[in-house]
Amino acid sequence: MSPELTSFRQRIADLAAAQPDTCALWGDDLKLSYAELEAEINLRQERLKDLDARVVALALDNGPDLLIWDLAILFAGLACVTLPPFFSAAQRLHCLEQSQADVVIADDDYARELATSAFRHDGGFWLRVNPQPSPLPVGTAKLTFTSGTTGTPKGVCLDAASVLTVAMEVQRASQSRQPAHHLSLLPLAILLENVGCYAALYAGAMLSLPSQRTLGIQGASGVELPRLLSTLAVRQPHSMILVPQLLLLLVSACEMGAFNPSSLRFIAVGGAKVSHELLLRAETLGIPVYEGYGLSECASVVSLNRPDAHHPGSVGKPLPHVQIRLAEDGEVLIGGSRMLGYLGDAEPTPQWWPSGDLGAFDANGYLYLHGRKKHQFVTSYGRNVNPEWVEAELTQRGLIAQAFVYGEALPRNHALLWPLRPDATDSHLHSAVEQANQALPDYARVHTWTRLDQPFTAANGMATANGRPRRDAILANYRHLFTEPTRAKDLQS
Repeated sequence: MSPELTSFRQRIADLAAAQPDTCALWGDDLKLSYAELEAEINLRQERLKDLDARVVALALDNGPDLLIWDLAILFAGLACVTLPPFFSAAQRLHCLEQSQADVVIADDDYARELATSAFRHDGGFWLRVNPQPSPLPVGTAKLTFTSGTTGTPKGVCLDAASVLTVAMEVQRASQSRQPAHHLSLLPLAILLENVGCYAALYAGAMLSLPSQRTLGIQGASGVELPRLLSTLAVRQPHSMILVPQLLLLLVSACEMGAFNPSSLRFIAVGGAKVSHELLLRAETLGIPVYEGYGLSECASVVSLNRPDAHHPGSVGKPLPHVQIRLAEDGEVLIGGSRMLGYLGDAEPTPQWWPSGDLGAFDANGYLYLHGRKKHQFVTSYGRNVNPEWVEAELTQRGLIAQAFVYGEALPRNHALLWPLRPDATDSHLHSAVEQANQALPDYARVHTWTRLDQPFTAANGMATANGRPRRDAILANYRHLFTEPTRAKDLQS
């Protein structure tokens, strides 16, 4: 075991001895104390030994069962692959084949899918019929698959030390607010949430793990808001990790008097750009939001705003375990926290990881992001614009669900818009665009726009499984709208 893994294992054992009756995990219908958690981890480690497993895949909904298996696999020194619930059957099969997982622990929903692939059911486990040598780099503890910009997920191999170092730093960053109850909203297959759960255990906190069904969350982007708000009202969490769209939903609900944020002490938000206007709305409501930044290749979080070091609009200062510098073109380069490699790729990992994100530091050392390097376009006036910045301003005001902005070699930027509600009129969209434009410099503003007749989805090939736009596919399908003669609606900016 690495020192980091030994320390984490000892921490849970110490908590089981010092506070045996304190609630550690709270699922849908089950609560486990720290003493019970310790016993369950030990029991499952023994079961894993009997299986002689090397790579274990988990296809379970959020809950105590998933996290306990995750911890048992980690402490047994095996590699863990947690399959995202929003992946398609083809993507799940790809992950299993690429990782050569020899054991799968899955919900009953996946039985038919596994039975028709290379697995047989035996004693509650799915075992690979013809195991092959593991393709994972030596020391891999976590194999996390990103949906990327194509339909084929890409495997990122991480050791335990890297993941646990991030978890310890996240716990230290929130320590001054003393969050004693963390609620897991995102699927545990998302590395950021997995790290957040480890951070809560480091702190000896209670960890709420309601199923995604109980939370009202479906797939990558579906949310049944009344169900979510009801769960939060019952659980009264101190801390959560949110993506921007979930933050927008909670802020909007709070503004309408449907959500009381008084129990919240530390809310981390990341995964995509957050508009400054949304952060200010949250701050006005007393929601303690701290924006951060990370990527799977660096074991998740690399910078984070903290209660004692907080500049809204930035993604905070680098965490102590990493170094961040900027390339000549503004690309964010990260050192000190690196993956072991991509699955199936023998290329050595560079000392400074090129994030693909553009950024800048202010005079106080806070990092500000300006979008993806490869998505940047240059207008016919020679201005560089990152569309994700503009799209964040459009979609985080409560009216526009999806936006795609483009202006390469054009005098005016054009947007494709899908409203949040079907009853939104063109006049409503016009007002939303005007509001977003007020927060943007003239060269980045949306001058014309088109209302879409369908959203961007994985089914129509214009979004990834987790809802990110497939830019090349969108541009190919709507290219006729991005030429001057066929502009849809002219907006005065």
